[in-house]
Amino acid sequence: MNIDQLTIDTIRVLSAEMIEKAKSGHPGLPLGAAPMAHTLWSKVMKHSPKNPNWINRDRFILSAGHGSGLLYSLLHLFGYGLTIEDLKNFRQLGSKTPGHPEYGHTVGVEATTGPLGQGIAMGVGMAMAEAHLAAKFNTNDIDIIDHYTYILSGDGCMMEGISNEAISLAGTLELGKLIILYDSNSITIEGNTDIAFKENVRNRFESLGWETILVEDGNDINKIEEAINLAKKNLNKPTLIEIRTEIGYGTSKQGKASAHGEPLGLEAITDMRNRIAWDNDEFHVPNEVREYMEQIVSKGQEEEQIWNEKLENYKEKYPELAKELDSWFNLDIPLDYIESDEFWSFEKGMSTREASGILINRIADKVANLIGGSADLAPSNKTNMKNRESFSPENYAGSNIHFGVREHAMGAILNGMSLHGGLRPYGGTFFIFIDYMKAAMRLSSLMNLPVTYVLTHDSIGVGEDGPTHQPIEQLAVLRAQPNFITFRPADAVETAAGWYMALTRQGTPVGLVLTRQNLPLLEGTGKTALKGGYILREEKKDLDLILIATGSEVQLAIESAKILEEKNIGTRVVSMPSLELFEEQSEDYKEKVLPNCIRKRVAIEAGASLGWHKYVGLDGKVISIDGFGASGPGDKLFEEYNITVDKLVNTALEYFN
Repeated sequence: MNIDQLTIDTIRVLSAEMIEKAKSGHPGLPLGAAPMAHTLWSKVMKHSPKNPNWINRDRFILSAGHGSGLLYSLLHLFGYGLTIEDLKNFRQLGSKTPGHPEYGHTVGVEATTGPLGQGIAMGVGMAMAEAHLAAKFNTNDIDIIDHYTYILSGDGCMMEGISNEAISLAGTLELGKLIILYDSNSITIEGNTDIAFKENVRNRFESLGWETILVEDGNDINKIEEAINLAKKNLNKPTLIEIRTEIGYGTSKQGKASAHGEPLGLEAITDMRNRIAWDNDEFHVPNEVREYMEQIVSKGQEEEQIWNEKLENYKEKYPELAKELDSWFNLDIPLDYIESDEFWSFEKGMSTREASGILINRIADKVANLIGGSADLAPSNKTNMKNRESFSPENYAGSNIHFGVREHAMGAILNGMSLHGGLRPYGGTFFIFIDYMKAAMRLSSLMNLPVTYVLTHDSIGVGEDGPTHQPIEQLAVLRAQPNFITFRPADAVETAAGWYMALTRQGTPVGLVLTRQNLPLLEGTGKTALKGGYILREEKKDLDLILIATGSEVQLAIESAKILEEKNIGTRVVSMPSLELFEEQSEDYKEKVLPNCIRKRVAIEAGASLGWHKYVGLDGKVISIDGFGASGPGDKLFEEYNITVDKLVNTALEYFN
């Protein structure tokens, strides 16, 4: 038996055995896709397992994350640090081999993939990042950034709508260093794909601007290698390589839906062992395979060393560029500037979306690796950087991204750009459309990525567009998401606090929730907003009542407090742009802002009431909107839904009558 076949058999057996031991998992893809994965990792892909964070490595994403057994087998064989014991603990609590790949948890995993199609879209983001960095840092004589992004996907990824959005943009952008290996086995959980999926996938990709290649036999590693190398030569189009495979290859369940998402069973595994004459113990790796892997790892180290020598030459010839490259990948920020009065100063009131637009441009002048855009809403979201050009096939150095009407893909692409390293990505849309981006936003949190989401038109203030465009439950939805900062500023200065926090927060995505309508500059707003909740207006006499508000409703709370003070009710106004940041403060600070002895509290927010009862308590009251809004001028809608000073004052007075 030749060494390639022995390695492929080893991958197949390890994958099947870890799934069988766990009594849980998806063996079908690892068995069918082992030859293509081995070919890519052993013969084509540029990577250095001894240094998994080498910035010029090729990226590999297993978009079909249910086939994680395949990836873990590869990571073990190639020396990324997974041990045989780790493989034996597949899908067990606390193991390094969870059911789907998790970025930051397992060395060598480039992205958290589970929801199908997300990996494809993140791969597009990685390819965009490579193109942008190459355009910025490569010189006529030294290509310091020069690598490919490879994605292994299956039929499920091709069915999910997010993949179509992403591949459409990738084709438009002519991302020639993006290559998808399509494990085409025509089987999903419910059976043959013909029951729901008869399209010609290659024709679809071709219509979207991709090159496509067909490999008829998924076991023919020579044809697979030939196809990948052919794809690498086309730098004007991304490439889909459809590789025909049989799910559960080599077992009695070969070609059957039952091989997809359940252990094979001892009988099927025994049958596979007999077919390939595998008489080794469980979780065994032949010495010949170990030696072969060492050779490949050494080759990867040699490639990295060649690049390191190139980098030293680059530093000598282009010291300023080299210094900037290092700064970009360290995500350095100009702390002196964002602490300065200039960053925090505004001359007049305005919508917080407009303030955000001003801040984006202030930041863009100081943070060169800021990159982002909008889902075809830049004029409304105010996300355009005025002194930057557009990212396009003709100009990958541009940093204004036109995502098109593709919120699903935009969120995942932002994740991919952040995962790649070297960039600070942001993306904008109307707040209501987080419903389209939610899966990607959740993955931002899971992966601890500092992605910034600019979410404008934050309430019924959208007005005439009506309920389809008026967010109600979306604030509660985001606040329920772990490791996500939702920040709804009350004025331009609090918006600066939101952007300050987004720039300095390294392991948490941020959602800036911004108004369409103008808001006044409020007295007392400032850096204290970084605590998430703070006393904006002190009571003028003994404290009787606390009003809590966010965003556009803070001005209503301040006006209400003035009226209540005239009625001899000591009223405090607490601006709470971020519940998450407030919860991070000390108990002493939270007690100072919201003393437990004050039970008379009213919260007001133009959104769902869910979540506010924690802060107002059993005796407290919440003025909110738990319906779906209506179509009409924004100011009229605030009156219709009682988000007014009169309502707030009368609700507060109920405590004292």
